[in-house]
Amino acid sequence: MRVAAIQMNSGADPAVNLQLADRLLAEAAADGCTLAVLPENFALMPRRGRDKAKYAEEPGEGPVQAFLAAASKRHGMWIVAGSMPLVSPEIDAERVYGACPVYDDQGHMQAMYRKIHLFDVDLVDNQESYRESRSMFPGDDVTSVDTPFGRIGLTICYDLRFPELFRQLVDAGATIFTVPAAFTQTTGEAHWHTLLRARAIENLAYVIAPGQYGVHPDQRSTYGHSLIVDPWGRILAEAADENCIVAADLDPELPARLRSEFPALTNRRL
Repeated sequence: MRVAAIQMNSGADPAVNLQLADRLLAEAAADGCTLAVLPENFALMPRRGRDKAKYAEEPGEGPVQAFLAAASKRHGMWIVAGSMPLVSPEIDAERVYGACPVYDDQGHMQAMYRKIHLFDVDLVDNQESYRESRSMFPGDDVTSVDTPFGRIGLTICYDLRFPELFRQLVDAGATIFTVPAAFTQTTGEAHWHTLLRARAIENLAYVIAPGQYGVHPDQRSTYGHSLIVDPWGRILAEAADENCIVAADLDPELPARLRSEFPALTNRRL
């Protein structure tokens, strides 16, 4: 089982972003990958957060989802599609869901996760402030999907800081987590590796975490360093600062074996 984390520097033109995504998906397929995970906001990193509403799609409709369906079938590969803007309730037409659709290798959508935790923080020392809630609605549903590789627990970026979500995904049978992200440079340098390895170790699960990197149209700098981590916390692959893929071979039996030999999950008392 070979998987890829796809790292991108997405901009404000969806057509350009999809062209880049397709090139990197083709590279992953040529490398023998049967699963690829795109980063958060792979199709659009706009100049203003509320610009996402102009490109928001209904579930199962629209050019981004059409691209993903065609690409997964053309490349013969499962795709966990990072995140894209999805139409949200009509109470505010300028706010969207950050949604992660999953496609099988025949081009069929198998799941749609809506980001639960929105990044509303102030990094005072760095004079940075973020308010995803101004342009997004939070989802409510913990979502996992059965695949030929095992059950995948779906998360997006800021979700990484909420271990209770990952425990719910483990209880639903997840052996792999996907964490597509656009981590800021500041928080990435401080916490990216530590948090990803912690989620892998404490849940004895694989983690596939593709990220955005570099400077984007809103002048945000993202950290990159896309990672694939095994259930023992070992980093199997890490990306450099470029548009690229990183790939690794996963053993689908390893999580169950480690959970049997090191039964921390069954030893829980709370």
